Amino acid sequence: MIKLVVFYEKPFCAANAAQKQILRQSGCTLIERNLLEHGLDAESLRSFMGDKKVPDWFNPAAPAIKNGEIFPETLDEDSAMELLMANPILIRRPLMVIGTEKLCGFDEKKVSEILDRYVEAMPKINCMEKGCLEKMH
Repeated sequence: MIKLVVFYEKPFCAANAAQKQILRQSGCTLIERNLLEHGLDAESLRSFMGDKKVPDWFNPAAPAIKNGEIFPETLDEDSAMELLMANPILIRRPLMVIGTEKLCGFDEKKVSEILDRYVEAMPKINCMEKGCLEKMH
């Protein structure tokens, strides 16, 4: 079974490295993207946020948030998106694409549920049928 995940990360982030390891151990193939150079437009980036509240779009460990320079809970969507586009280090990571679903942040339970929905088993081959072996030669 092939499980393909597009994984937007901050390079050399220990948490992202651990998350990628979990995905690989689950049989996933990763397409890794640098979140700091994501190349997404605001609409595409917004699509990863789903129904999350604005503060949950932000990485609470980002220096500007830890230092009290930015207060995500006071921002509206437009202001928040402007900040995220200008400073990708503020984006909660990873961003992931699994099938047609997009995620912001790593919720193991949700990731597992999505992977289960999008993974298709290989079709079974029944070579007990008459003529199957002849077709193979």
